[in-house]
Amino acid sequence: MNYIVFDLEWNQCPTGKKQENPLLPFEIIQIGAVKLNRNLVEIGRFQENIRPQVYTEFHSRTQEILEMRMEDFVNADVFPRVCRRFLDWCGSKVRYCTWGPLDLLELQRNMRYYGMENTLHFPLRYYDIQKLFSIRCQDSKNRRSLQDAVQLLSLPTKLRFHDALCDSLYTAAVLRTLDMDMVTANYSIDYFRTPANKKEEIHARFADSVKYISRSFSGRGEAMHDRGVTSMKCFLCHTPLKKEFRWFLGSSRNYFCLARCPQHGWLKGKIRIKKTESWPDRVFCIKTIHLISDEEALALIEKRASILEKESLREIRRSEKTADA
Repeated sequence: MNYIVFDLEWNQCPTGKKQENPLLPFEIIQIGAVKLNRNLVEIGRFQENIRPQVYTEFHSRTQEILEMRMEDFVNADVFPRVCRRFLDWCGSKVRYCTWGPLDLLELQRNMRYYGMENTLHFPLRYYDIQKLFSIRCQDSKNRRSLQDAVQLLSLPTKLRFHDALCDSLYTAAVLRTLDMDMVTANYSIDYFRTPANKKEEIHARFADSVKYISRSFSGRGEAMHDRGVTSMKCFLCHTPLKKEFRWFLGSSRNYFCLARCPQHGWLKGKIRIKKTESWPDRVFCIKTIHLISDEEALALIEKRASILEKESLREIRRSEKTADA
């Protein structure tokens, strides 16, 4: 199996979000990639510019970052042909590596816009090098820029940034500094395509957590009434767990839950509800269950109590306003 470390550059509507094409908010204008063998040795490169079809003028921010002119893209090929060449070059037995999750999202969004068949694997597992670098730094919540990571590692910076091939080479250089056992144990799952039915739902196991990706639902209400979404089970011994309290909605619009396994201790559940890419009026759920410490469990209990107290105060104020009216 080879690794495809790739990067995209894209443009957006030059006159702002109100005038953008909602089906293609970001138009890919450059693909760059490095192919590595199983030993992370470079065995190939890919780079092509793409002639814009939707946004034929640069957004000011895009031009500032890329330091390129629209004239540089006049003789380039169009996206469908460049993308097919890129995917053919990649091959089938590969694991994609990107700096963050957006490149795979925008690649597939552009493919869909041009009516291309999505031939990427489903479910699509990949390595998010940005996330993995954060894990290496023992700071899993902080996402650094590629340039910051390169500088922190004191890697050579002879190439310019914000060029698709150059950024791919930098990302590959960061990848080589990571422990590959850690990398393979912390893969990511792409959410552009979601399970079409219950049979396709995704269950992924990691060292100290599990992840469940659901089929789509008509809305939050239907999703949170589904037993598969809201159930809690210890992923180490598979014991169904009684919740310490029901799922509650946090300030981040995510749902949280706490349960305790008699054998393995506290487990924290988190449910994120997102709109599907295929059906904007439908949603899907990403549930993660983590082992946590006594201190983390207490913090979650206190967080819930604080939210309930605020909700109670808001309800009292609403009642007082109604009474005054």
